[in-house]
Amino acid sequence: MSTLLQSLATGFEGDAADRAALDATLGDGLPGPRSEAWKYTPLRALERREFTPASAAVEIDPALLEGIPAPRLVFVNGRYAEALSDREGLDGAIEVATEAVSGDDPRYAGADAVFARLATNLARQGVRVTVPAGTRVERPLQLVFVGAPQDGAELAWHLRHRIELGAEARLAIAEHHLVAGEHRHLDNALMEITVGANAELEHARIQSGADGATAFLRTEAELAESSHYRRVDVELGGALSRHELNVRLTGNEARLDANGVLLAAGRRHLDTRLGIEHIARDTSCGLLWRGIGTGRGRVVFHGGITIEAGADGTDARLSNKNLLLSANAEIDTQPVLVIHADEVEAAHGATVGQLEEGALFYMRSRGLSEREARVLLTQAFTLEPLAAVEDPALREAMETRLAATLETVSGVAGG
Repeated sequence: MSTLLQSLATGFEGDAADRAALDATLGDGLPGPRSEAWKYTPLRALERREFTPASAAVEIDPALLEGIPAPRLVFVNGRYAEALSDREGLDGAIEVATEAVSGDDPRYAGADAVFARLATNLARQGVRVTVPAGTRVERPLQLVFVGAPQDGAELAWHLRHRIELGAEARLAIAEHHLVAGEHRHLDNALMEITVGANAELEHARIQSGADGATAFLRTEAELAESSHYRRVDVELGGALSRHELNVRLTGNEARLDANGVLLAAGRRHLDTRLGIEHIARDTSCGLLWRGIGTGRGRVVFHGGITIEAGADGTDARLSNKNLLLSANAEIDTQPVLVIHADEVEAAHGATVGQLEEGALFYMRSRGLSEREARVLLTQAFTLEPLAAVEDPALREAMETRLAATLETVSGVAGG
């Protein structure tokens, strides 16, 4: 067994059945070099590291949360921080808890899903939101996850979240992943989402972890008839981060819009893997992703769409455009489209390029410095995916955070 898994298992709390499930996870081990799902994200360096389970509470400066309105739930190093949370304005009809859902799940089988399985085995906290049928929540629920240094230790935590919307319900969620000081912690999370018939879920996520941090997230969503799941992910921080977004459109006329911006600067390794499965008739998905690699950063993107037999009338579209802004950056993109049905419309494409010299010359001829021109062009390249965020204040916050990061990134700013 790897040093990594041994250290993570020391955080176990549970009965004999839970221990048996954990032992099965540990027995399967980590995905190896022959795993296609982990081909571009080897774990050789990580498997030799040792982490301490996060347990004690840690204080952070509340000023870090300025600008994040209520209602909000705050977790620091994987622990719910009631003093920093604010439930004012939370719709009384919805149920909100901070204890993790328990129990194994057959969807997370084998070594490829080891981190999702660890979340089912080890998570004791997480966000649980249930929106009853017909309830339309007007104010976005803010979920804040903060990583903070703690006595020089390298900590690990596991969270398991569940979001459930009943028929004709509506909810907006904004996730903020923030840094309260440099650290090298490991954040492992699993989010399970169910969107009922004719329900709407808007989901925005900004991930800006510490430069030395490691983050694994797996999102599993199921969409019922005529439901709509709309999400935007902005990945800005961390040393190693991986997000697996798997969505099953199981109801007729279900709709998914999932956009994202992926920024790998410095020596950052960023891996995003989409697995979209069209099962019912007349479903649709629109996937608009932008990647930027600079310094020695690496962006890995897998955009997988499967249209199952019987899913006639499907409309599936994927666009993944990428900018390479330095000679040592790397971008690996894999658009995959598998069709088992007739009468479908589907398109997918990926490109990797650089900023246009003509556009840079034009902007400099109008009085802009090279730095200003590069930042503006790169920022414009990232704005289209963010347009899917309907809440104006939330969209502006995401654009502002992204613009501030681009201002400091070598390559983008001509450094």
